[in-house]
Amino acid sequence: MLFNQIHKEAAVEKYIPKSVENLNEAEIERKRKHILLMTQVLYFLTNEFLSRKFQWLLPVIFSKSTDPLWPDPGASIEKRIETDVYETQVRTTLSMIVHKMVACSLFAERLFVISPNFRVERRERASTGWHAYEFNQLDFEMRDATSRDVMRTVEEVLTGLAKYVGDKCEYLIDSEVYDALKDVRGPFEIRDRDFLVSEYGDNWEEVLPKEIKRPVWVVNIPREFYDFEDFETGRWDNYDLYVPKYGEILSGARREFEYEKIVAKMERDGIRKENYSVLLKLSRDGKLKRSSGAGIGIERLVTWISGAHHVCETQLFPRVPGIVYEL
Repeated sequence: MLFNQIHKEAAVEKYIPKSVENLNEAEIERKRKHILLMTQVLYFLTNEFLSRKFQWLLPVIFSKSTDPLWPDPGASIEKRIETDVYETQVRTTLSMIVHKMVACSLFAERLFVISPNFRVERRERASTGWHAYEFNQLDFEMRDATSRDVMRTVEEVLTGLAKYVGDKCEYLIDSEVYDALKDVRGPFEIRDRDFLVSEYGDNWEEVLPKEIKRPVWVVNIPREFYDFEDFETGRWDNYDLYVPKYGEILSGARREFEYEKIVAKMERDGIRKENYSVLLKLSRDGKLKRSSGAGIGIERLVTWISGAHHVCETQLFPRVPGIVYEL
């Protein structure tokens, strides 16, 4: 039994999705099921957030200001894509966190976006089965919300999604996954990153998914300047959600909003303040509001629910790190 499990995990790690023209009939049918399941997941999520009075906004593709993804130790960007638009240098969106903070402060107290992200991951991440160089997130933000508010919202949404998929989409998912979804219900267990490091070492992110049977929150993760950090205790008020077998499917935090604190963190971490002048001006003028939010990886969510071998298998046109197909 143990040998079969190890063999199965090794096979998943080595599985690389093919380009569409190289799929056989069985693989085409599997792809069709993933597309149908993706449609059902998006249908449920968008309707669920709309029912909770969130405003549905459109994404930003290019911007002078985007997520620095630094000094997050989990980031593995090989290069950043930059281009000129009207003689002005812009980048592809690495995440919409900065835009969400601004939009939530000025325009919508609750918002969500289906946001494309383009991150040139290191080539060796192709074999993890959990990384793509282009992917989508359901990014959401809530004004005056606490971390617990966000975590409770996510628990309720994912519990509802698991039941919806189990009731409506059993024919689209593996039987093993179908049985596991019945056990998805909040509240989820919470574990501190410091404890995980002491328990499993620096590779805790690889070990944890193999140890858990249900989704687990991981909190207190040193990260970018916009995640709230208590300077007195050194603790971070943020949270990632990990699912069995695969890994992290959601990342979020309570946000920093005080000008002096944001500037101090930028200077400490070597972040170029000129890339965030709008955010800093709003903060200095008292217009940046308290908020908390998160981003749910859509392809990762569907991978977990479907039991797919590789996250890029859930994409119609796979975006595998290190491989660029024609389509």
